[in-house]
Amino acid sequence: MTKAIQIDEFGGAEVLQWRDVEVPEPGPAEVLLKHDAIGVNFIDTYHRSGLYPLELPSGLGTEAAGTVVATGSGVSNLSSGDQVAYVGMPIGSYAEQRVFPADRVVRLPAGIDVRTAAAAMLKGLTAWYLLKRSYRVQSGDTVLLYAAAGGVGLLAAQWASSLGARVIGVVSNAAKAELARSHGCAEIVMADQANFAEHVRELTGGTGVAAVYDSVGKDTFFQSLDCLAPHGTMVTYGNASGAVEPFAPLELAKRGSLNLTRPVLFDFIAARDDLEQACVELFNVLRDGRVEVTIGQTLPLAEAAAAHRALEARQTVGSTLLLP
Repeated sequence: MTKAIQIDEFGGAEVLQWRDVEVPEPGPAEVLLKHDAIGVNFIDTYHRSGLYPLELPSGLGTEAAGTVVATGSGVSNLSSGDQVAYVGMPIGSYAEQRVFPADRVVRLPAGIDVRTAAAAMLKGLTAWYLLKRSYRVQSGDTVLLYAAAGGVGLLAAQWASSLGARVIGVVSNAAKAELARSHGCAEIVMADQANFAEHVRELTGGTGVAAVYDSVGKDTFFQSLDCLAPHGTMVTYGNASGAVEPFAPLELAKRGSLNLTRPVLFDFIAARDDLEQACVELFNVLRDGRVEVTIGQTLPLAEAAAAHRALEARQTVGSTLLLP
């Protein structure tokens, strides 16, 4: 028996339930994990609210790090006692222990501790696919990054800056502006800035940016398009304000033949080789100091509802961890 957060219905943070659950022995190609740290992400709130529907009842969470307790038959790449991390399905990382597919687990290299890994797997690999796959940042590019003081934003700003890009960060207050500047943002635009797109264009000499990384969704979609240079790339990868509503493709044409992508991390790491390569690139920039993880908040796992409320109220900075 172990403890876990589960939901029986969709809704607000109040639907999160802290309860006893049975943990089976690991089956073939599975490992039993003891979690030491669990990452909290916006996608968790989408699952909880029903925006991304789940079969109920369900656990929550897609990211954690900890220790291998036992291995099932056929598992040769992991052993009891290994420190490991994972991101992805099946959902259920908000738990003290769980069974998980061994081929989706990566061993942590020297220099990467469990809290860093739990704070960086989903957010760091998101930064990876944004900058290396969705729009491949080149030295000399100027890019616009929403939620620049958030978990993904702080990592992506540092990484993009290390690649030679000029990062314009979008934040909601002065404290977050200072944090974003200290993590790679050359310029800051406040989220409630009047004439937002015009201001961004002023910062780029009237040209616009090469790419926008927009995690807000519905409320910012068109202003983001208006910030792009001709042939620029709109990367919409989150729905903090709700899903983007249907629109006419001619909106892209009339703004300079823009490119649009709506990527999802798991499409980039579906194959084991792709997962391993992505983690190698992430762990390398973490270990050599090009990118540093900011853990802004830690809460007991039992208080996951408080973590969700803070995240949705934009009261968090960096990564939020739940500790079993």
